[in-house]
Order: sequence, then C-alpha cells, then structure tokens
Amino acid sequence: MNEEKFGFETEAIRTQLERTQYLEHSVPLYLTSSFVFEDAEDMRASFAEEKDRNIYSRYSNPNTNEFVEKVCKMEGATAGFAFASGMAAVYSTLAALLKSGDHIVSSSSVFGATHSLFINYFPKWNIQTSYFDINEPETIESFITPDTKILFAESPTNPAVDIIDLELLGKIAKKHNLILVIDNCFATPYLQQPIKWGAHLVVHSATKLMDGQGRVLGGVTVGEPELIHKIYLFSRLTGPSLSPFNAWVLSKSLETLAIRLDRHCENAMKVAEFLEQHPNVNRVKYPFLKSHPQYEIAQKQMKAGGNIVAFEIKGGLEAGRNFLDKIKLCSLSPNLGDTRTIVTHPASTTHSKLSVDERLAVSITDGLVRVSVGLETVKDVIADLEQALD
Repeated sequence: MNEEKFGFETEAIRTQLERTQYLEHSVPLYLTSSFVFEDAEDMRASFAEEKDRNIYSRYSNPNTNEFVEKVCKMEGATAGFAFASGMAAVYSTLAALLKSGDHIVSSSSVFGATHSLFINYFPKWNIQTSYFDINEPETIESFITPDTKILFAESPTNPAVDIIDLELLGKIAKKHNLILVIDNCFATPYLQQPIKWGAHLVVHSATKLMDGQGRVLGGVTVGEPELIHKIYLFSRLTGPSLSPFNAWVLSKSLETLAIRLDRHCENAMKVAEFLEQHPNVNRVKYPFLKSHPQYEIAQKQMKAGGNIVAFEIKGGLEAGRNFLDKIKLCSLSPNLGDTRTIVTHPASTTHSKLSVDERLAVSITDGLVRVSVGLETVKDVIADLEQALD
C-alpha cells in the first residue's frame, strides 16, 4: 500500500501486509510456531534484530503483524504489540515500563481486574497506585509525586461510562513528564483516538467491540515506538502474545468495525432515551445524553456515544438481581461489545470483590446495571428491558 492517507474504513479493509505466491484475496492463516532461515548469517542477523522478519510466533507472526498494523492506522500510532487478552495488554504494558519504587496515578473508575492488579499485585513489587476522582480532575496533580511514572485512565469508564477529558490528561502528562496510558476499549479507535489528545500509549481489550461477536480473546497496545519496543522485549520473554488464529479473526473483524459501531451507537441512544423516561429508573448515564455530567467533553473527543448504557434501578441490590432474573431476550454475561445485547449487575458480579465504599467511590451503586447494547432490532431489546423493569 502506498503512503496515501485513506479513510478509516478503507484502511481497515485494505491493509494487507503481504500475499503469498498464490495472490489470495483474503489473508491466509499462518498457523506456524516458528519460521526458517536461509543460512547461518540470516539466523544470526535475525536474532540480533538487524533484520525485520518473523522468527517465532511468540515474537511476531504475519497475522498478528497485520492486526497490529490496522490498529496503529486507526489510532494514529506508529507501533504496537498484540496480546492474548485485554488484561494481558494492561499488565504487560505497565510491567514493562515500571520498576520497584515507581508510582501510578489512575482514575478511580477502572475495570475490576485492573483495580485488583493495582491494589493486590503491583504493591508486591513496591509499585503503588493513587486514585483521583474523575469528578474532580483539578485534584489530579496533587497525587503526582517524584516517583510517579504513569498516568492511567479509562474513558468511557467501566462500568459507569464516565468521561475523562483526554486533552487535560495529555497536558498534565506533558507538564510532569509522565507516560499517559489510556484504555480505549469502550470507545474503540472509530469513536475516539486518545493519541490526538496527548496519550503515549493506547490499550484495548480486542475481545470486546473489536471482535464484536464474542468469539475470541485478544488485546493490543499501540503508541510510541520506543515505549512499544520495551513492551515487545518484555512480552517476547514472558509470552502473553496473541495467537495467529485469533489475530486473523480480529483483523477480519476490524473490517466491519465502523459499520457495526454506527448501529451499536444508534441502538444504544434509543435504549438510553427509553430508560431515562422509565419510572423505575433513578438515573441513566450515556455519554451522548445531554443529562450526562460530562456531555460536553464527550462531544469534544468522541464521534458517538458508544454501545454501553449504565442505569440505576430503584430498589438497590435486590431490585438489580430481580431485574436480571426477569430478562428473557438479552444475555446475562460478563462480556460486552457483542452483537447480542448483554446486561450485567456490577455490584453482584464484575465488581463484587470491591467493598461498598470502594464501589460507591466509582459510581457503582447497588442498583447499577450495565447494558452492552447489541445489533438486534432495537425495539425488541427495549421491550425486554421494559418487561423486566415492570
């Protein structure tokens, strides 16, 4: 492909790094653990990284290379590495860049597994984390110490879909010489590109909307080449790399990301508007609802609101469980970003390991429900939610 800049959808569909002698139209699978060398000098030069070529599929593979290249083009990055899951991407990215004594400043609202990583495992290696309240961005700099190395955030957040001003984070990271890492899983690069706002690295759980059909696990980190090289060296030793088959599936999935997201967002907006009018719902949070507290920020940095709607049922914990028990059409699953609409009750499932106070600190009330709106006929989804609420 030449250096001409194509549109988002064209890059997703037409990026193909190589063809075999058969000149196939659809990219083939490279299900091989290793690659052969022409001679001793070729082998030496390859291991010395004097040549850019595939050696072993734990390091790189034509399928993973193509998937990473597509995500880089979508995010406006120049390098990346693909992982076996989203959490492998989060852990490996941070572990590769941090050392004992380093400090992380993170938004308080993060995925439950990320939170557990920060409070249960990193402290074992003397890596501490301080959380800032997403509703008080003016306090962020007060948490920064001489040992702070990474500023980490999700936007939209999981599960309460709060929005953080990425431009503000970019300015703070630049001022204090921090590495800004953004988990862009809920938005995908179609709706938001954090690098434009100053992020150095962008992390995704490709399991979610990138795959979009609940088939495979995957993760990816893209960003600045010198940081990605450190992540690559760490990951080729520790082995969290993405399998060629999953990379092939994900690369094909990216070809339909834009058209899927358009429908996801359209459906989610209708679901959010319905819930906002329901008498058994206390509040609804969706980034493109005008009632969202960070609506203007979402408008500035996102193309559309995404597919996640969070709402609070009147009646608390028991009402939330009762709602799930009455669901008929939608799925009860810990996943999200599927073609199928999924409902989850975070207080009793994904964030149940947190204390009540910890949940409330990140806007997870006992009655909070997260809906990952799918691609079904939206009136059918709304009808199912309505009968469960009634």
